[in-house]
Amino acid sequence: MSFQSLIGQKAPAITLQNYDGESFTFTPGEKEIPTALFFYPQSGSYGCTKQACQFRDAIAEKDTFKPGRVQIIGISPDSVEKQKAFVEKQKLTYPVLSDTKRETFKTYGIGKGMLGLVPVARVTFIIDKKGIVRDALDATMNYGAHSKFVEKWLDKLDEEDKKAPTATATAEAPAPAPSAPATTDGPLKDLQVNSGFL
Repeated sequence: MSFQSLIGQKAPAITLQNYDGESFTFTPGEKEIPTALFFYPQSGSYGCTKQACQFRDAIAEKDTFKPGRVQIIGISPDSVEKQKAFVEKQKLTYPVLSDTKRETFKTYGIGKGMLGLVPVARVTFIIDKKGIVRDALDATMNYGAHSKFVEKWLDKLDEEDKKAPTATATAEAPAPAPSAPATTDGPLKDLQVNSGFL
């Protein structure tokens, strides 16, 4: 299975150790906000550090990345201890998970990168608020493309949300109230009888 086969499908759930040693579970769609799930080769390497810090800076500087609007999760095959040192040194503000057995890499269809020269590829998934994988970017060398890829998708998903309420409001518009049933009581009784309606 390749990671492309997940596009349009429900994203697989994840349970791994976070950098703090605590178990972290990602259940797609549970928080009802988009998720950027980025897999990378090695914490502390030049490209991976740049990539992780770009996401950190986006969270601090850009409205579309603010907490409550998107969930950012990083995953690499590094140990919890290495993840902890990486997060603390770079002051990362999101979960960085340890997948030493590469089981989640396999679940998401991620193999080696750069024609097998890198143990695992650098792949970012964008998962919408319903938990569906909308797209994925495989760019092992181009670490700078990942945060831009996510930003473009967040803008697109935001536009979809803005359009959705109009469609929903139209679909849920109350039906016109039915006309009051004709009555034969009171002053209309004589009118109806005299007019031949009854």
